[in-house]
Amino acid sequence: MGSGLRGGIPVGIARRTFLAGIGAAAAATAAASVPGHGLIKAMSSHEPMDSFLSDSDETKTGQAHAINSPFRVAVINDEISADFGRACEVASREFGMHWIELRSMWNKNILKLDSNEVAETRRILEKFQLRVTDIASPLFKVDWKGAPVSKFSQHGDFHADFSFDQQDEALERGIEMAKAFQTDRLRCFDFWRLDNQKPYRAAINEKLLEAANKAGKKGITLLLENDSGLNTATGAEAAKVLEAVQSPYLMMNWDPGNAAASGEKPFPDGYNLLPKERIGHCHCKDAVKKGNDYEWAPMGAGIVDWLGQFKAFKRDGYRFAVSLETHWEGGGTPEKSSRQSWAGMKDLLQKAGAL
Repeated sequence: MGSGLRGGIPVGIARRTFLAGIGAAAAATAAASVPGHGLIKAMSSHEPMDSFLSDSDETKTGQAHAINSPFRVAVINDEISADFGRACEVASREFGMHWIELRSMWNKNILKLDSNEVAETRRILEKFQLRVTDIASPLFKVDWKGAPVSKFSQHGDFHADFSFDQQDEALERGIEMAKAFQTDRLRCFDFWRLDNQKPYRAAINEKLLEAANKAGKKGITLLLENDSGLNTATGAEAAKVLEAVQSPYLMMNWDPGNAAASGEKPFPDGYNLLPKERIGHCHCKDAVKKGNDYEWAPMGAGIVDWLGQFKAFKRDGYRFAVSLETHWEGGGTPEKSSRQSWAGMKDLLQKAGAL
């Protein structure tokens, strides 16, 4: 991280103070610093996004072949590098992307950035003409209070350390970050996986509904991710949660790789169970089975039928993010691994007629 970018937001910081700090620090970056044409525009949930860069923008960012897709083709920034500037440079100038997903930078969770770091992040996004798909927050990635501690429970995952009692504050911080980076989407989970969810499931669903409606009042949609270590791991489980939590402000962050690692055949089986109108984001990674376990793989080298999934997305009118979440480490470094996985993803998108 560069000079002047130190420290995080104290847990008890007043929301008003934090927002004022963002405004003051960001003012120097631009009056409206959304990447691409220097303009902020809230997009409707059904607005298709193709290439948003003009020829002059492509020249400015150094993109030789900017992506044109019905999807928002993106990568999670820290899958490339903890150095945010380097991650954006690779995503924009090498991968040709217009979109990026924000999770952590400079070894600091997105929800922990201070106002100076927010301003620097915005400056880098504008430099590389990148728009933000969503805030990949750790919201509800904690143990459910009153339940047995999950065997999957982790602390400090992606530099996050919010407790159960701080989840309302994490939601507020996530909404603030979504506003700061001009996105209307905030990723969430549904608590570390329990051996027996039944006694707690109704209360968990109520918590999701409450959070979604709170976010919705501020123009933000929550994206529930399926993950093997969380209470919703597969398409089948996600379909039940979406049926139980009837809010237009709770959508699915569909992760076929996570579903595969949970023993489900994500496409077509898991996908066919999901209400298509409530898929609002997609993480892209692959997996292979090794004995009774699963290991991550570069896109196209695993068991997920990504070609079928991308074709189905296109057929079904999906217009949101397909975001590379490499996870696979076989390339030697995160950047090299992401480069190889992106090559596979790009080939699959081209074969699906979506690039």
